Amino acid sequence: MTGGGIPQDGPPHGGADDRLPLGIDELLEHVRSGYARVEAREAYEAAHAGEALLVDIRYAALRERDGLIPGALVVERNELEWRLDPRGSHRLPEATSHDLRAIVICNEGYASSLAAASLHQLGLHRATDLVGGFQAWKAAGLPVTS
Repeated sequence: MTGGGIPQDGPPHGGADDRLPLGIDELLEHVRSGYARVEAREAYEAAHAGEALLVDIRYAALRERDGLIPGALVVERNELEWRLDPRGSHRLPEATSHDLRAIVICNEGYASSLAAASLHQLGLHRATDLVGGFQAWKAAGLPVTS
């Protein structure tokens, strides 16, 4: 620490030093480097084998337009952390432990990366997301219901 109580490493990005804040592309690259993302077929097989929970965070209009993944848990993005935190008072029955392998699915695989990173911060160390999101799932010919 320096005399002003500021850590030697300096403030986080966006602080009063010469570092620039991260742009979204750099942020995505950074958070994605913290876990292994999965492709559609791998997500399907893991869910089918009972080894992963598929979590659809797409908003209602997209679910209505494009359909649902059978067996996926629908959790609005703004509720995700509250619903999957195993220690949270508003958790879902599926949120049984920090060892839960949750595969987060958004429409194209961008918002889900940030959501998976947020779950990691809650201690859900096996959380990941689907490369290409729901659109990749659908393009792979995997099951979708209307």
